Amino acid sequence: MEGLLRMKASNFISVGENIHCTRIYKVGGNLVKDLGGGRWGIAFEAGKTAGMLPVPDAFTKGADWEAGKVKHCAVAIWQGNYGDSAGKTLGVEYLQSAARKQAEKGATYLDINVDEFSADVQERVRLMKWTVDILRRAVSIPMSIDSSNIETLRAGLEACDKFRGRPMANSVSLERAQAVEIAARHKAVAIASAAGETGLPATTAERLANLDRLMPRLAQAGFAPKDIHIDPLVFPISVDGNNGKNFLEAVSAIRARFGKDTHIVAGLSNVSFGMPNRKLINQVFAYMAVEAGADGGIVDPIQINVKALNSLDAKSEPFRLARALLMGEDEFGMNFIAASREGKI
Repeated sequence: MEGLLRMKASNFISVGENIHCTRIYKVGGNLVKDLGGGRWGIAFEAGKTAGMLPVPDAFTKGADWEAGKVKHCAVAIWQGNYGDSAGKTLGVEYLQSAARKQAEKGATYLDINVDEFSADVQERVRLMKWTVDILRRAVSIPMSIDSSNIETLRAGLEACDKFRGRPMANSVSLERAQAVEIAARHKAVAIASAAGETGLPATTAERLANLDRLMPRLAQAGFAPKDIHIDPLVFPISVDGNNGKNFLEAVSAIRARFGKDTHIVAGLSNVSFGMPNRKLINQVFAYMAVEAGADGGIVDPIQINVKALNSLDAKSEPFRLARALLMGEDEFGMNFIAASREGKI
């Protein structure tokens, strides 16, 4: 087997993305159980014991539930804040268990996002502080505060324990200039998005143009190259078969432009939205991203970690099919999809 440059754990920056209110489970799937009498629960492991997180009516009567899905981290946050005594305990245990699993798999940061829990900014602020507080009791790694709202970003960074390492601000960009100041004030490292003021870049040239304007602002605010984690932005191959190839080309160009000390991370799993066998696609894409010059990702560290990437066989048929898909060489993904349907990968 060929490994990924024989990476060491310290060579891959893993921003663990699993504590997001966007994360969903399938209703009636392996983890979302019908407990009878109209009651539902989400199974999880709390240390060496099994737990069952109750799903409240606020979720089972909602549109997501009708569509066959449930935002499980949102359920845990709801129970931890609004449930009865047992529910509050289970909500905390659920989130802390998720945090420990990511840390055990090598997560460098825990990315926390509560934006979709509520449209009420003050509620988001309170819940971000609460979530950071309970998670820092469970793991020793620093937090990555992820929010589209400036006040929520500020609240999360304020709640972080600075003695465990610098927190991360996710993210700063040309359209979020105020976030640069907030990240600097809280001595955070920053994910620097390649987004523009009014839109997303479609090409490597557009990504570089946006970053050429953002990076001097970060330097002026006191960020050294090692404090900056550039996110070139990943778009799904189901939308455009060239999105994978374009991203990898951008990574190489960004590494050449900004040097070896600046980090490059991205939400790598975005590439596989709408495709079958997402785990395989995501792992191969992470492998290729590191080949191109990335040194990390906003990922599920249970699926994408150094051990998993080093164990990939670059000569195997599954890897070959995924690489062709990601490079835009498999038109409409027909070969990959066929192999998935036939159980070959």
